Amino acid sequence: MTHPARDGAKRALDVLLAALGLALLAPLLAFIALRVRRDAPGPVFFRQERVGRGGRLFRIHKFRTMHIANGGPQITAAGDARITASGQWLRRGKLDELPQLIDVLRGDMSLVGPCPEVPRYMALYPDDVRRAVLSVRPGMTDRAAIEFRDEERLLAAARARGEDPERVYVRDVLPVKQRYYLDYVRRHNMAGDLRIIARTLLALLGARAPQSPGQGGEGRTC
Repeated sequence: MTHPARDGAKRALDVLLAALGLALLAPLLAFIALRVRRDAPGPVFFRQERVGRGGRLFRIHKFRTMHIANGGPQITAAGDARITASGQWLRRGKLDELPQLIDVLRGDMSLVGPCPEVPRYMALYPDDVRRAVLSVRPGMTDRAAIEFRDEERLLAAARARGEDPERVYVRDVLPVKQRYYLDYVRRHNMAGDLRIIARTLLALLGARAPQSPGQGGEGRTC
């Protein structure tokens, strides 16, 4: 069920904070862009098809963190040989995701909401879960993004045990994320979104310990 007033307020907040963020972070974004270009041949941005609200496909913006390659898994474990030198610290601090502010301004994403999936993984969602998750705009952050921000190390540990990281992601991680997404769809409000934004900033600053249980091979993360 849609709530026009609430949706309108959420969109207004998205536009305000995304525009403000892009303006304030412009020097940092320019520095990162130059570093990405200098670090490895290829474009500054990584673009990948994701599933948005209502099932509409869009191409997400991220700073490129991997060498240009053909194929490769759509998830990334820590220590992946495809990651560039600058990509290591960009991914560690989630700085590679800052260009998603462009997607928020364009209306493809929200600041807070379920992580936009690639079509391959969205196809694995149960029908009722997929309908619910796609009833809202995908977001740059949410509870799942906070709780699983150490996901790459979790998958690397699975690989070290001889398990397939992608299988572990689908079997163990994705169902938990889906529960978080459904909870957000059912309960989200402006105050809750602001709390999630605050928690995300604190988590990125290291104020909270981890709670975690492509195109061109860039790997699938939000």
